Formats: sequence, structure tokens, C-alpha cells
Amino acid sequence: MKTKLAAIQCSLSDNVAQNVEKIESLIVEAAGKGAQIVLPSELFEGHYFCKEEKEEFFARANPVEGHPFLPRFQKLAAKLKIVLPVSFFEKAGQAHYNSLAVYDADGSLMGVYRKSHIPDGPGYEEKFYFNPGDTGFRVWKTRYGMVGTAICWDQWFPETARCLALQGADVLLYPTAIGSEPASDDVMITKDRWQRAMIGHAVSNVIPVVASNRVGWEGKQFFYGHSFISDTSGNKLVEMDEKQEGVLITEADFAQNSATRATWGFFRDRRPELYGPLLKLDGRS
Repeated sequence: MKTKLAAIQCSLSDNVAQNVEKIESLIVEAAGKGAQIVLPSELFEGHYFCKEEKEEFFARANPVEGHPFLPRFQKLAAKLKIVLPVSFFEKAGQAHYNSLAVYDADGSLMGVYRKSHIPDGPGYEEKFYFNPGDTGFRVWKTRYGMVGTAICWDQWFPETARCLALQGADVLLYPTAIGSEPASDDVMITKDRWQRAMIGHAVSNVIPVVASNRVGWEGKQFFYGHSFISDTSGNKLVEMDEKQEGVLITEADFAQNSATRATWGFFRDRRPELYGPLLKLDGRS
């Protein structure tokens, strides 16, 4: 039995109501085409605000309880019978997180994942806004399979993908907001290495990958889109370009992938006792 996966790609304004309406419309479109797991992009409620450090942007954060738009997507997941991870800026006490609320196909909140790896560089100054996530890597047992979730900068780390795969993920979902590097003399586009990093995770873990990005100019920063879904061999089954908006849909056979994963032997031949250097920042075991 195959599962239909979808990624959403679109430009975003800095108006929360407009963006929520736009994302909801695209989710409905994806479900209408048979999608069962639908992935919107990272922090879609507004422009990517982390390009600069401003105190005023902390006002965008909200707790899960009483959140202004999460319940709307929770109801939508139940109505459309889809698995729906929703990115949001979370406030929890005095802490702030870049988070993902995961709703199952009956609308139940499975839990919240908080972004583990927080970038800090020109145009992506997230450490000013977000605490490092404290949830650990999360895999969710949904109606349509085991869903592994991570957020943007997490996707560059092979440890993230491997931990999710070890916990039984059938698919890796990466909502993201990535584009040009404003510190470069020219408009530096990292699209190819961005895709290759995730495709490497697909190959080395024998697992499909779904990546959803925003697109278009936001001030002087260009978000290059190129959302895609790959198979377990690293083939991009569907992909958008740097201008397209809409929905990507393809199928994955989780049961067949599981059998293929066992056949490759990557998990059989692992040597965890040798991986001690991974537990130290300086690589010393």
C-alpha cells in the first residue's frame, strides 16, 4: 500500500491572516489530490524575520495553548484526514523555540518538535530568537506511517536523519526557509548543496525525503524554492523551480522501503561502539 506525500511551496507576505489563508488553501488542494501527509514550509506565518536582530520580533511568538492559528490547522487535519506538521514560533515560559506541531489524521496533537540545531550567521541569525530545542529528535506513529520531523538547519546534519531512521521513521519531513546568502559579494545560492545534503540522507538511510521551502524576494533576501520529494535512491521524483508556487505530490511504498532498507544492510553493519567521537564537540572519544 502506497502513501501519498505532498510538499507546499509559495511566496509569503508579512500578513499572518493572508499567509494562513494561503497555506490552508494549498493544503486543501493537496488533500484534494489524494495527499495523506502534507508539509508546509518553515515559519510560514510571515516573512523570515531572523535575517536581523530586532526585539520587536519576539512579539510574534505564542504558546501552544491558546495559539492564534494552530487550532485552525488542527481542525483542517481532522476534516481532510491528513497528517499535518505545522511550523510556528513558540513561546514557553521565558523560552522561545522554532517549533513544529504535528497533527494526526484525526486532528489529535501528537506533540511538538523543537528545532535542535540553531544557525547563527548573516541573514540567518536564529540564535538571537530561539533556544536550542529540548525535545530530542521525534518520530510520530501516525495513521499513515512513522513520520520523522526536523526543521531547516537540522537537515544539514546526518546525525538528525540517522536518529530519526533508527527510531523507525518511514519518511523524513523538512520544513525550511532557505535562500540567498546576503554576506556574499554576489547573490550566493546554495540550492544544489542544500538538496544534495538531504538526498544523501535519503540514500544512506534508504528513506524518502520531503523538503518544503518558501519562494520569492523578501526585502534583499531571495528564497529559492526548489522544494522536492526524493525516493530512497536519492532520485528527485518531483521538484519546483525558483518561481513556482503550489503543491508537489508523489507516492511512497513504506513497506517496500523497509524491506529494501534491510537488504542494503546499513543498519545491520553499524558500529555504535566506534562512534564515541560524535558525542564530543572536539571529536575526542
